[in-house]
Amino acid sequence: MGSGRAADSVRARYLVYFQYLGTDFNGVAAVRGTQRAVGVLNYLEEAAERLNSVLPVKFIISSRTDAGVHALSNAAHLDVQRRSGQPPFSPEVLTQALNTHLRHPAIRVLQAFRVPSDFHARYAATSRTYLYRLATGCPGPSQLSVFERNRCWALRAERLQFWTLEFESQSFLYRQVRRMTAILVAVGLGALTPTQVKVILESRDPLGRHQTRVAPAHGLFLKSVLYRDLEDLAARNPASAQQESPALLGDFRPETSSAKAGGPESCLQRFQSCRPQVLCGVHGTEAANDPQRPANLRAATAH
Repeated sequence: MGSGRAADSVRARYLVYFQYLGTDFNGVAAVRGTQRAVGVLNYLEEAAERLNSVLPVKFIISSRTDAGVHALSNAAHLDVQRRSGQPPFSPEVLTQALNTHLRHPAIRVLQAFRVPSDFHARYAATSRTYLYRLATGCPGPSQLSVFERNRCWALRAERLQFWTLEFESQSFLYRQVRRMTAILVAVGLGALTPTQVKVILESRDPLGRHQTRVAPAHGLFLKSVLYRDLEDLAARNPASAQQESPALLGDFRPETSSAKAGGPESCLQRFQSCRPQVLCGVHGTEAANDPQRPANLRAATAH
């Protein structure tokens, strides 16, 4: 009888963008079984149950993130099949409904779009961009303000400085961004030489058997996922869109900003405009071009 209702109803596929702070989660993927660990999708799928779809709603994610990794804008597709005679939800109603029933404050659905029934959030993605945040100059993670803990990798150095490393590709290997970041930091601190880096690259070791350095998960952010065949969606990507409700991540910044809270971009701007005396409890000035700084670090982009 249930299969008959499903056959008579209309299935609608949506692409949804969502963001989260990954501190409390065992990654973005749903965790099944009786384990105490929980993924971001556990909460999203729980919220989707309230949509009363004829068939259970499953989120197919574009980019898998590990435990502790954050997302300014991840993406997933899902199908909602309403009962016969009921029209599909509008993207705006779907977004509002999911946010209304989400039970975790560190997750927020940003925007939804109707897409063709054969659209696939993972395979259709043409570009993924990650950010890795570093904080140099703090004696240790405990010296960071509560607004920055678990949101950057704190490194010992003489001067306080925040750095943002950006990586873009169609896809990445397992922990690739965190491994590349760890290598860059090791070179900047003098723990590795360029010659040793060349040996590591030439080893062609995607699983990291010969290169065990991995940057902590909590400094990594998935910034955006783009799709070539959805140019109209890219033009309204949540990375630049403004929402009516306050942005999850933007609310964690102590200072004010001229940008409206609402999308990952405003949050990112706040991260990049941070000031050391606010974030680390000490006074200092930014010194991206300080000649006393290691040359390898001066070459990076500093904020």
